Amino acid sequence: MPTGITADALRQRLTERLAPTAVEVIDESSAHAGHAGADGSGSGTHFRVRIGSALFAGLSPVARHRLVYDALQDFLDRGLHALAIETQITSQIPSSSS
Repeated sequence: MPTGITADALRQRLTERLAPTAVEVIDESSAHAGHAGADGSGSGTHFRVRIGSALFAGLSPVARHRLVYDALQDFLDRGLHALAIETQITSQIPSSSS
């Protein structure tokens, strides 16, 4: 059953909650045959998030991930099955990606 979850919806939520200086959301669902997101419906279950935010400054990697999970909790409740998270504090992001 389609989840209705899209990369755009995740990106919008992360932008609203974490004020990122850089954010990339990639739907990797098609690489997981047999899962709902691999059905060509346009919604997914497996995503990769690359995000940089000043809110991450001074936080451990686990605390940074917790902020991302908290921002996306209702998507997890709706069927987001796998979330790969890569975080950086703003000062770690090369100026060419901003």
